[in-house]
Amino acid sequence: MGMTMTQKILAAHAGLDVVQAGQLIQADLDLVLGNDITSPVAIKEMDKMKVDGVFDKDKIALVPDHFVPNKDIKSAEHCKCVREFAYKNEITNYFEVGEMGIEHALLPEKGLTVAGDVIIGADSHTCTYGALGAFSTGVGSTDMAAGMATGKAWFKVPGAIRFNLVGELGEWVSGKDVILHIIGRIGVDGALYKSMEFTGEGIKNLSMDDRFTIANMAIEAGGKNGIFPVDELAISYMKEHSKREFKIYEADEDAQYDEEYTIDLSTLRPTIAFPHLPENTKTIDEITEEIKIDQVVIGSCTNGRIDDLRIAAKVLNGRHVQKGMRCIVIPATQAVYMQAMEEGLLKTFIEAGAVVSTPSCGPCLGGYMGILAAGERCVSTTNRNFVGRMGHVDSEIYLASPAVAAASAVTGKISCPCEL
Repeated sequence: MGMTMTQKILAAHAGLDVVQAGQLIQADLDLVLGNDITSPVAIKEMDKMKVDGVFDKDKIALVPDHFVPNKDIKSAEHCKCVREFAYKNEITNYFEVGEMGIEHALLPEKGLTVAGDVIIGADSHTCTYGALGAFSTGVGSTDMAAGMATGKAWFKVPGAIRFNLVGELGEWVSGKDVILHIIGRIGVDGALYKSMEFTGEGIKNLSMDDRFTIANMAIEAGGKNGIFPVDELAISYMKEHSKREFKIYEADEDAQYDEEYTIDLSTLRPTIAFPHLPENTKTIDEITEEIKIDQVVIGSCTNGRIDDLRIAAKVLNGRHVQKGMRCIVIPATQAVYMQAMEEGLLKTFIEAGAVVSTPSCGPCLGGYMGILAAGERCVSTTNRNFVGRMGHVDSEIYLASPAVAAASAVTGKISCPCEL
């Protein structure tokens, strides 16, 4: 019996010729990631282990991004803990304010994640790097501590679901709509502890930013990871951003999949996830009632990249945010911020009545820079719309693409750019 793409990567890192779904293995790690919320817990666990430093100062990335710049004393103390640990252990890839960004956008941009890697991160959206053909998955802070100390992690080899993508996306439809469609179809536990493996000729029609978005939200379907094949576009991205060697793995023709789905990209429409789960999806055509909103957030590790800002600016150009609305735009990294500035996108946002923030996860987790009050509704390009996720438990979050979010900011209600 053949192996899936994920299983081949895990087998190679475990020093095994073959692995099977359900098998317990110990694998070597290429990168261990932590942020300002999860790293302090891991650092305390490392102190308990009484280990002498980290396994490899070049294979650990510490990215304070959730409450940075610090919003209060507690977040300042967390960041101080991470900063002191990074300096003490001479961590190469520690990114302070001014060079930091949202971790899952920053690491590929910095060339730290490449095809064939095994990556763990103490953040559930670590699965983002599967867009480059890596096995990457979120873990708890204790596993992060063990990874930093030993360079190894235990895994139960996941089974897999194959998603065969065909066709080409239509106007105003993006990778966000693809993954929301999939989650709406299979549910938030439809891929529980499975590898979501994307294949098919339609992949060539997806940008890297589309792929990062799709892989990023694999966890919202319960997936252990999401992963794409390594094609010319992925290779070009890695060569542009990284000096590291990469290794391409391909699934065997007789690889075992638990389920298979075919997604015709040309049939997809702008899709919105209603409160309070990412699976509660409706297309823009299925929304018959007027849903007024109070706030729009465009950014996050899901949709804060340059393509996302370009499409939002295209919608907002020459238009203005509805009176009484708050529209918050958050470039995912300093490089994205700079590029958006050079392209005039930031000017477009500000002239339209939006505000532009420094890179931050802030509003996505109800941290800061966009907290919701009771009864308020937000259209957000983030990845979760759980009860109380962005503030008060009586607020509501509607997940959407940057195009839909920007159009909704203009009209003050959930809208598609095609309606403007």
